[in-house]
Amino acid sequence: MRLKQWFGRAAAALALLALPGAAPAKAPVQARPALWSVSDADTTIYLFGTIHLLPEKADWRSAAFNQAVDGSQELVIETMVDDKDPTKILGALTSLAFSKGLPPLKDRVPKEKQALLEAAVKRSGFPPAALDQMETWAVAVMLLGGQFSELNLKVGQGVETVLRSEFDGRGKSVGELETNVEQFSFFDRLSEKSQRDLLEGAIEPSKEVREEFSSMMRAWASGDVKTIAKAFNRDLATSPELAENLIFKRNANWAKWIEQRMAKPGTVMVAVGAGHLAGDKSVIDLLQRQGVKVHRIQ
Repeated sequence: MRLKQWFGRAAAALALLALPGAAPAKAPVQARPALWSVSDADTTIYLFGTIHLLPEKADWRSAAFNQAVDGSQELVIETMVDDKDPTKILGALTSLAFSKGLPPLKDRVPKEKQALLEAAVKRSGFPPAALDQMETWAVAVMLLGGQFSELNLKVGQGVETVLRSEFDGRGKSVGELETNVEQFSFFDRLSEKSQRDLLEGAIEPSKEVREEFSSMMRAWASGDVKTIAKAFNRDLATSPELAENLIFKRNANWAKWIEQRMAKPGTVMVAVGAGHLAGDKSVIDLLQRQGVKVHRIQ
């Protein structure tokens, strides 16, 4: 999967634009996504790589993972999203999304992809005139709902949504590494070229999206971090700006947060996108470079 496609789909997950549709390949029957821990005498931090949206009834929990959840007093995710009231996150999006003097949307993709763009806009239901006034990265976020609708990815089935509901139900604390505005700002700071890369990824034919998602889903569900890292390493080489702004900078921020959190007693579950925990310059890699011992549980 090209990096620009993967990040575009991550943005759509954040924007809560998934709708029901045809189901992709299911996760393995006995799923075991990768789980790590960092600990000292009085602190344990579990690190769990997620997929933000999942097909309905996907089986991804194990006894080891459930034990880690039971023992955690706090859940920390990338950013807080209220799927029942998207006002806050949509407000964050719109606060950054509009600019004056933008070229028409159709002129922001190559001529050979304008038909794909037109179809994606029609599928989305958003007024073309409104999209013309939006920055390119924001249009990509808005249009990606059409991709998810054909993959049957459910907001309520996403790992973070399930975990947040569970921790809330038990009266446990839930926190975030980034605010909605902070997360969108990483996209907002991209060059126009990189934003257009995201837009092209958002309008890819559904067959290609389905194949890539199914492949990544299998790797994630089986805990195959090497395959995830291999895919990211390949794609990072072709999109250095996207990699630096949307992965590496954030990984560094999160690794620093984890190191600082280790000074406070307690047990915490940190759940972030699986790509952030795989390969060079991942959160895991950065912690290990700092001499932090990271133990893989599953």
